[in-house]
Amino acid sequence: MPEEHDLRHRSKAFDGVMRAPNRAMLRATGLQDEDFKKPMIGIASTWSEVTPCNMHINDLALRAKDGARDGGGVPFIFNTITVSDGISMGTDGMRYSLPSRDVIADSIETVVGAESLDAFLAIGGCDKNIPGCLIAISNADVPSLFVYGGTISPGKLDGEDIDLVSVFEGVGKHNNGDISDQQLKRIECNACPGAGSCGGMYTANTMAAAAEAMGMSLPFSSSHPAEWPEKLDDCYDAGKALLNLLEKGIYPKDIMTKEAFENAIVVVMALGGSTNAILHLLSIAHAIDVDLDMDDFNRIQEKVPHLADLKPSGKYVFEDLCNVGGVPAVMKMLLEAGYLHGDCLTVTGKTIAENLAEVDDLKEGQDVIMPLDKPKREDGPLIVLRGNLAPEGAVAKVSGVKVSRHTGPARVFDTEAEATDAVMHNKINEGDVLVIRHVGPKGGPGMPEMLSISAILVGKGLGEKVALLTDGRFSGGTHGLVIGHIAPEAQVGGPIALLEEGDSVTIDSSTREIFMDVPDEEIERRREKFVAPPLYKKGVLGKYAHNVTSASKGAVTDYFKREE
Repeated sequence: MPEEHDLRHRSKAFDGVMRAPNRAMLRATGLQDEDFKKPMIGIASTWSEVTPCNMHINDLALRAKDGARDGGGVPFIFNTITVSDGISMGTDGMRYSLPSRDVIADSIETVVGAESLDAFLAIGGCDKNIPGCLIAISNADVPSLFVYGGTISPGKLDGEDIDLVSVFEGVGKHNNGDISDQQLKRIECNACPGAGSCGGMYTANTMAAAAEAMGMSLPFSSSHPAEWPEKLDDCYDAGKALLNLLEKGIYPKDIMTKEAFENAIVVVMALGGSTNAILHLLSIAHAIDVDLDMDDFNRIQEKVPHLADLKPSGKYVFEDLCNVGGVPAVMKMLLEAGYLHGDCLTVTGKTIAENLAEVDDLKEGQDVIMPLDKPKREDGPLIVLRGNLAPEGAVAKVSGVKVSRHTGPARVFDTEAEATDAVMHNKINEGDVLVIRHVGPKGGPGMPEMLSISAILVGKGLGEKVALLTDGRFSGGTHGLVIGHIAPEAQVGGPIALLEEGDSVTIDSSTREIFMDVPDEEIERRREKFVAPPLYKKGVLGKYAHNVTSASKGAVTDYFKREE
């Protein structure tokens, strides 16, 4: 093909006599002479049988391959890992969850770079897939886009929608004597009916919506459930869209600008998304070299209303949102109200405003999304707190929480298991501040989520009567009086490491403060006596512990890039 129409930005490396051996290998995969004139397209698949979030993604990858081929490319499917947060929750395996984000990112970037691929799309399901894929997209620096594998449909029990969080909370109800063994088994057996990521406004759905709001997914990609036929169409269309990005020379850095990240934060706030969005958006911004920090979240939180009546603090699931118009209809409403940057470029080759001009309004009479003049909350539900307990910041999700200020005695535990045992044996009382520390990015290592214990507290009726603080994380399914991402973490001598049993702790979401009522001189005295536990040294968790940054910087493992 003429040079000016040659879309092979990188696979030109295989031209010429010297690359005959390279082409010989590619011919073994099925390539013919004419294929070497076409751009080589990667389909990064997170298919796996270890979790329902991803067990259908192979079919989606095959459909994306069809789209890329019909669009004029030579597509190759390759795989990366996934782990299931829901399956590992509450076990030592949860320490691998956040590190898997970086393993996913690094493995995709490795294949794209080593194979000289001209463009790629990534299909992800479970929580860490999405930020992992977007970090890879940022670092690979070729035309790329993301496709969401889709949400799971709700489980049904006695005429009500239930999901995975219903089971976690059922454990607390069972421990409290409120439900029988048989009822807990019924909840367990009906909560997860098929393929797809957890169904509420949890981390996977949050990050899928954020990816679309940033312009990195085609419209409706985040909304269509996993087992709907439209999800296959999403993948086919994405494969073809890659060729358009190549033709127009649109790269991720052209799309993921500071304004695009602000759009993502607006949508996350309006939908009542997961606290993990802060951690992940910071990490993606770092990879694409956008200057985003914790203060940006508070700045946007102050002006964007919370509109969605979605689980965990509401009554609807993500499939319900799709049925009334999906994420694009919400974005259209936010754009018309002046909350979004409409001129941001997207993977369609059009702007946000141009994409949304073709989108229908939210359905009349629906109550999944509140009107702007009658929001669930007048400002956003994700708040960054600071104070002498978290100088670098901590994150709280206050949607549905009626308590804005809580003061109580610290009940301090160095492991989640010990804290859970205390809760299950009724040793934690109303008014307490339950602290789980040494579970941060370095200290965990891996910054595990505390959905199991937070859900048990809710199930026991203590969700707003006991404050739960940690330098670890919370699932998007967590709700109640919980504060995570406390930074600096205990492992590096952050103030949470100096907290002692019985110290008075105050959390105030209205003033965005978190502090312990301990004199500065006493804090310094304790600091002088502090000895950090040895860092974990074995395998992937050892590598992670020695390289990962603070949660306030996104818990990234390549911070040296910015320093240099």
